Amino acid sequence: MEISLITAVVLVLAVVGFFLGRSRALATVGGRARDLHSLPGHYGCYVAVWCGVPALLLTLVWSFFQGSIVESFLVSGLPGAQGLGEAELGLLVNDIKNLAGGDIVSKEIDPEMQAAADLYSSLQTMAFSALAILSLALAIGGTALAWRHVSPRFAARERVEKVVRIFLIVSSTIAIFTTVGIVLSLLFEALRFFNLIPFTDFLFGLEWSPQTALRADQVGSTGAFGAVPLFAGTFLITLIAMVVAAPIGLMSAIYLSEYAPHKVRSTVKPLLEILAGIPTVVYGFFAALTVAPFIRDAGSGLGLDVSSESALAAGVVMGIMIIPFVSSLSDDVINAVPQSLRDGAYALGATQSETVKQVILPAALPGIVGSIMLAISRAIGETMIVVMAAGLAANLTANPLESVTTVTVQIVTLLVGDQEFDSAKTLAAFALGLVMFCITLSLNVIALHVVQKYREQYE
Repeated sequence: MEISLITAVVLVLAVVGFFLGRSRALATVGGRARDLHSLPGHYGCYVAVWCGVPALLLTLVWSFFQGSIVESFLVSGLPGAQGLGEAELGLLVNDIKNLAGGDIVSKEIDPEMQAAADLYSSLQTMAFSALAILSLALAIGGTALAWRHVSPRFAARERVEKVVRIFLIVSSTIAIFTTVGIVLSLLFEALRFFNLIPFTDFLFGLEWSPQTALRADQVGSTGAFGAVPLFAGTFLITLIAMVVAAPIGLMSAIYLSEYAPHKVRSTVKPLLEILAGIPTVVYGFFAALTVAPFIRDAGSGLGLDVSSESALAAGVVMGIMIIPFVSSLSDDVINAVPQSLRDGAYALGATQSETVKQVILPAALPGIVGSIMLAISRAIGETMIVVMAAGLAANLTANPLESVTTVTVQIVTLLVGDQEFDSAKTLAAFALGLVMFCITLSLNVIALHVVQKYREQYE
């Protein structure tokens, strides 16, 4: 809350600095903006940047290190803290923080603990005061320095664009390092798993039963970690979902963009996109309480043995859920095709359906493939619908009427509970995530290859 208050004050000062810089620039040329090197807004942005960026960077760095610094001062002021173990010291510090914040502590409050809580509160107050003073000083000093640089020949636009370019580079670098960090975390933990379970047993094993015991003499002390049933269930449900979503979504997009009147399009498209805003747990309830019983009763009427939790029920409902991903994105891509291509096809005597098939769809293919790939990724990553409609049984089957499970469901199951984090059962979640990452990356590479091939044919 205190950091938020300082940030808000700095942002207000940056807005004030913007107007000060803008008015200063106009004042130097008597209000004739055309005599300035840059637009008046660039001068205002220049002053606002110097006002806000240093202070906000200081606040960000301070927020990262304030806790550890205050805690080190607190520990140094505690009598007898040096003789405590790491766990006991951590518990004591946590009790002091809770007491200072008015929360419940784990033992009786004595005068020494109360004095330590008062010390902690005073250190927090001192840290906040120091941060507030330094941030405001940086903001005001930066505003004054930048304000003095404002002149008619000052290249404010180049300075502001340089700051924006640096911000974009930092943002893209953070995104890259975040991706690399995710991959490395998966890789390192997966390697720990493969030190316990052979890679071939995991990747080609046909039985999944990760319920390992805590002692070697217990039943189930050696689990089975064959991941083939999980990936088979994932691909089966994803295939069913895409069989539902891809044709319905693509045909809906073609109708809305090429055939539907404007009033119909303006009404149907928002209604269709509502499907994307429904929580997945609602879809799960719908699949478990409506679709699954309907499929079971219909199958029984036809003499088929249908499980109460089936891949078909989960796949159909998941396909309904991801229809907007295909429909909305494909509709936007089709509408982005230049009207000149349609006019040229009509001028050559093509009908509307021929124009759609021979001109519009090839031109919009990259975007359509992208929408389908996004829908596939959404289907692969879905968990709640599978849990409620398809179950948790890792069955190796291609029968959509039987119960199956997916990789994401098993990842959640493996990471829930009191299992030790360095056990094979828990580390298996990272191995599953790594393999799923490789599969998704391969699908994206294939999609890019298809798009490039079609682009070359079209050009």
